[in-house]
Amino acid sequence: MVHPPDTLALLAIALGIEAALGYPDALYRAIGHPVTWIGRLIAALERRLNRGSDRRRRLGGVLTLILLLAVVGGVAGLLSEAASFVGPLPALLILALLCASLPAQRSLSQHVAAVEAALRTGGIEAGRRAVSMIVGRDPDRLDEAAICRAAIESLSENFSDGIVAPAFWIGAFGLPGGALYKAANTADSMIGHRTPRYAAFGWAAARFDDLVNLPASRLAGLLIAGAAFLHGADGRGALRAMARDARRHRSPNAGWPESAMAGALGLKLAGPRIYDGALVPDAHMGDGRAEATPGDIGRALALYHTACLIQGGLVVGLLALVLAARL
Repeated sequence: MVHPPDTLALLAIALGIEAALGYPDALYRAIGHPVTWIGRLIAALERRLNRGSDRRRRLGGVLTLILLLAVVGGVAGLLSEAASFVGPLPALLILALLCASLPAQRSLSQHVAAVEAALRTGGIEAGRRAVSMIVGRDPDRLDEAAICRAAIESLSENFSDGIVAPAFWIGAFGLPGGALYKAANTADSMIGHRTPRYAAFGWAAARFDDLVNLPASRLAGLLIAGAAFLHGADGRGALRAMARDARRHRSPNAGWPESAMAGALGLKLAGPRIYDGALVPDAHMGDGRAEATPGDIGRALALYHTACLIQGGLVVGLLALVLAARL
């Protein structure tokens, strides 16, 4: 099993690999992705256990989460142990390659940049198609400003749960920590919705995901604020918006990076949105302008890239401190 400071070295290498290469399309076509494998297991369990009364559905959701975490944690643990037989350095590299599939720095940047490019070259309809790839709200109801806000909100929230959170749990517990987090987050995205089908069954997945994202969401907001100070945006505004607005968001976690991004860019994000034809109330993050532009997406991406670099630098710095303390 890999232990600190090895988990920090593992994380540093994994983040570097993922930032440089992402998850290659050829590999995805050949074997899929850990999220798709996890998703198939969740779907199979849901088909068997999401039935009956609300009480039975809730118990089925709890059992689904337990079985999911047991399987994913067991496989990740076995892979970590198996890697140890090839020697410390090869094991570190093998596990780093596996861990590199868990964060999504490169793909998130590409998907959000595609929204900006679509708006600039293809107009509203192209922007709606592009943003529908990364958000769940009804794209046909979005004007240009709403498309831009949706892209920036998705970038902010996914920075937390798609990059900072898996990095946090890999740094703490190696491959098993990152894989278990990814399983919990995938379960929430698939069954954690407040719809008639999943209200009871997805309760455990949604609550557990809220719990495991608590530390990363706060850290993500601080990383965005730090990036704002370094990148010429409004760092103080990011901190003010977090202090004022983050806890007002309907999610206990999404408000932290969204409010930080809103304050840094002088925007007003979140607020009431339409999902599946229904208006979902929510508080606004930030007190700036609501008329976001494609240029604001570019500014948000610049902050995102800087925040990713800060995170990587912190990991390397913390690794250096731990190693120095061992000498």
